[in-house]
Parts: sequence; C-alpha cells; structure tokens
Amino acid sequence: MTGSTETTKARRSDATRAAILTAARERFAADGYERATIRAIAADARIDPSMVMRYYGNKEKLFAAAAEFDLRLPDLTGVPREEVGARLTAHLVDRWEHDDTLMALLRAAVTNQAAAERMRQLFAAQLGTVVAVLVEDRAEAPVRAGLVATQALGFALTRYVLCLPPVVALDRAAVVAWLGPTIQRYLTGEQGE
Repeated sequence: MTGSTETTKARRSDATRAAILTAARERFAADGYERATIRAIAADARIDPSMVMRYYGNKEKLFAAAAEFDLRLPDLTGVPREEVGARLTAHLVDRWEHDDTLMALLRAAVTNQAAAERMRQLFAAQLGTVVAVLVEDRAEAPVRAGLVATQALGFALTRYVLCLPPVVALDRAAVVAWLGPTIQRYLTGEQGE
C-alpha cells in the first residue's frame, strides 16, 4: 500500500509542477517578468500561491525553471552548404511561432537581467554548437552565432513583441527569403540562394 500511495503522491506532485510551469510560461509570456506575479500564476494553475513557493521557492527560481528551453536546432551537417541559412531560418521561425516559452524569455530579457543572462546562455550553448560545425575557423563560431542571434532575436522582437505591422504581415516563405541570405552569410561567409 505504501508504494502505491507514494506513487500517487509523486504523480500528483508532477502534475502540480507541470501545471505551475505551464501557467508560469503563459503568464511570463503575456505579462513579462516584472508584471507577472506568483499570485496570478497560482490562480492560473488553480492552486494556492504557497504551492508555487513550495515547489520553486521564489519568482526568479520559477522563471529559471519555466525558461528551460530547447531550440531543437536541426543537424545542418547533411544540408547542402548553400541551403543552411534558409534551413536554419525556417526552423527558427517555426520555433518562435509554436512555443510561448521562448516568447516569455524574450519579453522578460528586455527588462530583467536574470532573463537576459538566460537568453545569452541559451543561444550561446545551443546555437554556438550548431554554428561551430559549419565554420571553417572555429574561433569565429561565437561571433557568427552571435550574429545569427541578432537576426533571430531582432526578428522575434519586432514581430511578436513590438508587432511591427510589415514584419507581422510576412508569411513564413517571405521571412525565409529575407532573412535566410543574411543568416547564410553569417554561417558560411557566403550568400545563399
């Protein structure tokens, strides 16, 4: 009986954690880090605020947990060299379009130093690794990854946070056509198609 009870409690605990993280991601995405509150997140998760504190301790730790994000970058080593910019651009657009966690992190990074640091870590670790295998001089990889990030983050900021109408109006193919050649140049030093 004890094992069954512990399993049930563990499942409930996992479900509570998941509900808190889902609510936190949505609230941080909607309100930004500064305006999101533990009380509002708890209300969204339909739990008592003390439960949020029990599992995560404080808002900063909750944000750190909610901001865990995998860009799920594609392996570009098998992609024809002249297509890597377009392929990476299309992937990044898809990630922005389908995941509120990255949007929450972007909004928070604009006003919160801890969120900005998380964004730097995320892009440096994940994007840096992908870029390192594409460049001839690995010493250039951090700079090139940083330049790719300028395009990815600048696009996301203008499209999803500032909602600049001409950028919002672009369909996926147009975004890839405009940004792909720039990202191609940053990745390989060559213009893409």
